[in-house]
Amino acid sequence: MKILKSLLFTLISITMTAQSYKKSQPFTNTYSIVARDTVTGDIGVAVQSHWFSVGSVVTYGKAGVGVVATQSLVNPSYGPKGLELMAQDMSPKMALDKLINQDEGKAYRQVAFLNVKGEVATHTGELCIAEAGHINGKNFSVQANMMLKNTVWQAMANAFKTTKGNLSERMLAAMKAAEAEQGDIRGKQSAAMLIVKEKATGNSWEDTVMDLRVEDHKNPIEELERLITIHKAYDFMNKGDLAMEKGDSKAAETYYLNAQKLFPDNLEMKYWYAINLLNNKEFEKAYPILKSIFKKETNWKTLTPRLVKSKLLNISKQELEHVMQL
Repeated sequence: MKILKSLLFTLISITMTAQSYKKSQPFTNTYSIVARDTVTGDIGVAVQSHWFSVGSVVTYGKAGVGVVATQSLVNPSYGPKGLELMAQDMSPKMALDKLINQDEGKAYRQVAFLNVKGEVATHTGELCIAEAGHINGKNFSVQANMMLKNTVWQAMANAFKTTKGNLSERMLAAMKAAEAEQGDIRGKQSAAMLIVKEKATGNSWEDTVMDLRVEDHKNPIEELERLITIHKAYDFMNKGDLAMEKGDSKAAETYYLNAQKLFPDNLEMKYWYAINLLNNKEFEKAYPILKSIFKKETNWKTLTPRLVKSKLLNISKQELEHVMQL
């Protein structure tokens, strides 16, 4: 009789705990990757789920420290707490073990830590919804739960290890591989990618390499890939602007052209390239570009003389008048 009472009490406790955690935490079953770029030292985390705004609850990172993916029945505190512990020189395993041991809902958690050395630690609780599992590799960890098939995390690992390119391209390849295995049993809805620098600059606004989110989309991985391409294009634009500030107009022209190759339909990129040509006194190259832009959107023509006042466009009054007649 005592044994039966003990078993009944245990079952009730487990049931109450399960209900409590399911009600109090986001049900973000998903797949993700944490990884390090051995060339640049950048560290990143990427995720996809059939859940709204998955990036707001799963992905965490801090330059000079590490990245975290916390998912399944999410306990968001693993993000900031994990980063804090790793910042105190705890290894990912020590940090994760410390938090897991304090968590009554650990059986429902799936969490991955990676530090700037490329060391990883991952926990997949025994009550995560099948199919669930993870693989740790050199400078990466992939993890998934509530997948249609148990082949997802192996496919992700293979894709990351065999894909050439920068960190965003390799993590994206892992995400695509998960989708090729049919991914989340429920489907797809949102995705995110966060990349931070190996070393903190002391200026937090300079430490993030990429922070992209697809909050709600019928094909979030495809949309994330599109945003990554645009991000690269604007990175070239930013480098072009910096080159212009330094007076290196030739370098700026190269950056602006690279941006246009990635985002050819963007009028703004074409516009600033043409403005740079005007500053270089390459009027014959600039005029047809500006004429085409002004024809499509007259506000760019309205903007042009304002640049002269702000000293971003250095041309004479006569030259400006010619531009305004295009």
